[in-house]
Amino acid sequence: MSIASRSTYHHGALRPALIAAAREMLANDGPGAVSLREVARRVGVSATATYRHFQDKEHLLAAVAAEGFSEFAERLKAAGAREFSGMGVAYLEFAIAYPGLFRLMFGPLLKERDKYAELATAADASFFVLLDGAKRFVGGQDADVETTAYAAWSFSHGLARLVIDDVIPAEQGFRICRAAPSPRVDFEMSQRAAALTPPALTP
Repeated sequence: MSIASRSTYHHGALRPALIAAAREMLANDGPGAVSLREVARRVGVSATATYRHFQDKEHLLAAVAAEGFSEFAERLKAAGAREFSGMGVAYLEFAIAYPGLFRLMFGPLLKERDKYAELATAADASFFVLLDGAKRFVGGQDADVETTAYAAWSFSHGLARLVIDDVIPAEQGFRICRAAPSPRVDFEMSQRAAALTPPALTP
């Protein structure tokens, strides 16, 4: 590595370089292969330099996951600008393009989100994009916006895992995604059923 490159790292570019190196290792070999020492070696700095930005491997992986959620949110937002169902396709496309990153994002680190503020913020932001799409889809009826968002999320996430875990082929996943009924169908059917229930049978 050149002196110029090292100087650049000392002036603020080291953190993104470490994250980029960790992402490459994650994509090729999984999270178990990522270590601060190996990431530092790939970037060309001393192992101790990494501790200026990450106190341990888990904080580095949390930063990688946060970056993933930011990119994920952008994809969902772009797809949702056209139609709400497009978010499901974008969800599946992201999982297929970055399976290791996708698993990391929704893995054990997310359950410990209180320890990683950057990750928590990025994860929440991606859900707010989905929530905003659901709100536009249901026409501002606040009562079922969150239900619609969670229904869409559950369907898309489950389908994505089936594909990246090789349970079903990607082509079938996209067919299912595009042919899926509206996430609001079950809600509307339950509402109609409740309206038709005879008073005597109502608890």
